[in-house]
Amino acid sequence: MAGNTSQPGASVISRALALLGAFDERHRVLSLTELAQRAEIPVPTAYRQVNELVAGGALIRRDNGDYAIGRMIWNLGLLAPVQTGLRQIASPFLHDIYAATLATVHLAVREGDEVLYIDRLSGHASVPVVSKVGSKLPMHSTGVGKVLLAYAPPDVAARAMSSLTRITPYTVTQPKRLADQLAKVRREGYATTVEEMTLGACSVAVPITRAGTDVVAALGIVIPKLGRDRPRLTAALQVAAQGISRSLGPLER
Repeated sequence: MAGNTSQPGASVISRALALLGAFDERHRVLSLTELAQRAEIPVPTAYRQVNELVAGGALIRRDNGDYAIGRMIWNLGLLAPVQTGLRQIASPFLHDIYAATLATVHLAVREGDEVLYIDRLSGHASVPVVSKVGSKLPMHSTGVGKVLLAYAPPDVAARAMSSLTRITPYTVTQPKRLADQLAKVRREGYATTVEEMTLGACSVAVPITRAGTDVVAALGIVIPKLGRDRPRLTAALQVAAQGISRSLGPLER
């Protein structure tokens, strides 16, 4: 919490920094009133500046009106010399998968109604891959996305089902067919795609859980074709995902 931002001489920048600094490990989502209180800024002033921060991508406004740190701040955080949290914990497991498969490896989370890629190791095989760290892609057409969509809240799933954009001739655009695939993901513990995001690229992905139940991320690989290697690749991903899950701390509510 920043101290003198309610004073007349406080600059716009100092107030913006105070609003961003109101978030911490225990305060990941805040209402406007909470933001103003923690930043020690009058609510009307906070309202104006929060709107500017949302417009600039520094904050996001959730459907219930609360605020969270936005993608722009996340992207800047990737430039910091010290990286913590899920990405840091998962890194050695991603390297293990890469060493065993030489395939492109993805670590992704859900941001709103899309997949956000937070880490990627590029494979040796000449497989077309459109993702990069910090990029967002549709959930219904990617392996990691199908995993995250399978465990997404009902409102997110409903929005995804209502806008199944065809990206390649093989993209699943029938809601019933996709729903059946998501049920299979929950039943069998993995998702696959066959040239649904990019021609010539297939994928396998598995969920990463926290506290044994909450799906917080997805781990996947991109390969030229699935074939008979699919069971081996799935097993390797599941072992890595279990290791990441064990290394994560309790889920904060």
